[in-house]
Formats: sequence, C-alpha cells, structure tokens
Amino acid sequence: MPANTLVFAWGNPSRGDDALGPLFAEAVQAMNLPQVECLTDFQLQIEHSLDLLGRQRILFVDASCGVSDGVQPPFRCAPLHPARDSSYTTHAMSPAALLQVFTDVQGHAPPPSWLLAIPGESWELGQPPSATAQTRLAQALDWAAQWLRT
Repeated sequence: MPANTLVFAWGNPSRGDDALGPLFAEAVQAMNLPQVECLTDFQLQIEHSLDLLGRQRILFVDASCGVSDGVQPPFRCAPLHPARDSSYTTHAMSPAALLQVFTDVQGHAPPPSWLLAIPGESWELGQPPSATAQTRLAQALDWAAQWLRT
C-alpha cells in the first residue's frame, strides 16, 4: 500500500541549483515521517502517473528559474490542477500535464496536488547549488516539515 503523501521532486543533481528538488526529497526522506514517501527523477514522464495511485496528496518539488518582477520569495507553493499542454510530447513534462494523464488513464481526478517551486540562479553543469539556493531550500524544508505533518 502506498504512503498517503507523495513528495515527487525532480532535477539534475549535477547542474547547480537544478539539484534543489532531489536535495529537498533527500532531506524529507531523512525526516522519517510516517505515511510520506519520496520519489525523485531527472524529469517527469507519462509513466509517473502510476506513482500517484492510492495517494491522498502529492507535493511536486522543483527548482524554478523564471521571475518577472525581480523579487524572489524563498519559495512558492500553489495548488495544481490537471491541464492539457504540449509538454507531454517534449523532453520534459509539466506537473499539470502529468495530472491530466492520470485523469485520462484512471477516469477520475488525481489526488490533491501542489507545486513547490524553489528559485534557483545557477545552472552550470558540475557546479554545486548556490549559497542563495541552499538558504531557500532550508526555508522550504522548514515550511514542508509542518505541511507534511498535517
């Protein structure tokens, strides 16, 4: 039986701040929270819709790079809803498109889901996460520790 809560993080641990998702999942796993399972990958794939089965809620976690106003909060968390987009035919898939695949395949709505986006600023291959990103990661983990326990 799958855990009630799935933390699904993705990113490339070898590309600077792109490692934020996998680092987040690693830290949550170390918390040993009951009924919380972590899954990581380099990117979302259609097949991951099966990982959502039997869950009560999903927290998707990824590094983000787009900020329009120049002000970056330490992280953003927003509800997700199934949505068709063109990402299912590209190299990377959006969480909303993955939820839509779940809906199409399973014939019912996916579990309630959120996207936790942690802003990054450095994406170079072979570089560690930036100091700013690591601070934001710590803040996101503080928030998540409470959220995951509720």
